[in-house]
Amino acid sequence: MSSAQHQSQSSQPAPERRFRYFDLILGLFAVVLIISNIASTKTATANLGVWKPAFDGGTILFPLTYIFGDLLTEVYGYARSRRVIWFGLAMNLLATLTFAFVAALPESADSPTRGAFGTVFAFAPRILLASTAAFFVGEFLNSYVLARLKIATAGKHLWTRTIGSTLVGQGADTLVFSLVAFLGVLPTDVLWGLILFNYLYKVALEVILTPVTYAVVNFLKRAEGADVYDRHTDFNPFRLSVGNRNQPEA
Repeated sequence: MSSAQHQSQSSQPAPERRFRYFDLILGLFAVVLIISNIASTKTATANLGVWKPAFDGGTILFPLTYIFGDLLTEVYGYARSRRVIWFGLAMNLLATLTFAFVAALPESADSPTRGAFGTVFAFAPRILLASTAAFFVGEFLNSYVLARLKIATAGKHLWTRTIGSTLVGQGADTLVFSLVAFLGVLPTDVLWGLILFNYLYKVALEVILTPVTYAVVNFLKRAEGADVYDRHTDFNPFRLSVGNRNQPEA
């Protein structure tokens, strides 16, 4: 092989690394997000004795998206987590536009759900706007804080960054989503009760599931042979390339 050919081949970008479980987490992430946004069209009441706060139905499952975000950033790095966030947003948009289109179709006289579908999904566009804004702000904050804390802690004390990033990310997410989705729809006192309950529930679930997070993170790091430190990562949320392919992954 001539030196020119060798130089040409060596200048070609290395193929992007393939992981065994990355696509599975991506799929679960998107499904949980879509289910949560559909469930958010209903508000319910939590019976906590003297305190009976309202909460949106999406709160039950939605915190799992942040746990998936923790797994992705901790194991695969911020850049790959960023791709998954954008994929989730795109799938959420597709689902909401589909529901809105179906709701706008003329309904047959013998439909067993006559009137119900339109009533439920008439609120979907507002939920989409709220979830998109909140998810964009919250998930990127969550991933950014976790990536920075990983470097600051030299990869030790995983709980400090999973819980710390959740405190920041879920705080922003809960506030933005609740205000955009329910301001003017719910009474002010009910709205602020919903915000408080949602935030406390999400953080509590993160804390409770910390042992599970530890187990899954350790499994993925061994199975994938990856443990990315985002020392030279471009944290611009609008950049979709992975980059930093020469960054060591132990």
